[in-house]
Amino acid sequence: MRNRIALAAALATGLLALTAASATAAPNEVRTAASGDARACADVKLSGALPVPPAGMSVRQDVSIGPDCAPVLGPARLVAKAGPAATAQAAAAAAPADRQVRSWSEMYDCCNIRMTGLYTTSSWSSDGTVVTTSATDATQQWNREPWNAGWSLKSSAKSADCVANCAVSTNVANASFTYKGIFDPTGNVYANTHRSTVALKADGTASCTFEVDLKNTFVGWNWQRGCE
Repeated sequence: MRNRIALAAALATGLLALTAASATAAPNEVRTAASGDARACADVKLSGALPVPPAGMSVRQDVSIGPDCAPVLGPARLVAKAGPAATAQAAAAAAPADRQVRSWSEMYDCCNIRMTGLYTTSSWSSDGTVVTTSATDATQQWNREPWNAGWSLKSSAKSADCVANCAVSTNVANASFTYKGIFDPTGNVYANTHRSTVALKADGTASCTFEVDLKNTFVGWNWQRGCE
């Protein structure tokens, strides 16, 4: 309980690094999407980081594409998870050697339709000095349209610099998506690339870092990221 209160206070006052997470767009490439729409933005790059909250809690943050293609960083929100899965995770956390963390990185359009997403689930054990074992799974999701159109997964990969007997196990997942559909029949205008990094530490803590590259986007698109 004390850890939960301390984390909530830090989130509220901006003392944690996640509130300073960067979100940048390429200033020389704005409003050059093939559509010519004044709300269009090209070559947008977003990044940021979140800490892993206590068991049973989730940290979430939104970043929207604002006027002049400038990213608008929303507040980091600490919320309680609900349901049997959350209860089981909290119970498992009572054994300090075993940990699990889940991250997600999702791009939504201005109509709140999820276009693309990258998700990771990491598990690790530690003895307080080293990470004894660790493993990370990565999955991807994307929105399809009728007549075999919409977003498609172009490529995906994952890697880890160390999976056993290490002070920190750094796990990286990548996913690249392309689009060919109603809004662009050529397939040359839109592309989203997600990169998520989870650092698993010997003291049982972890952190999530996120990056997204958008070939073309629009004001009102929204990036949702989280760690739990």
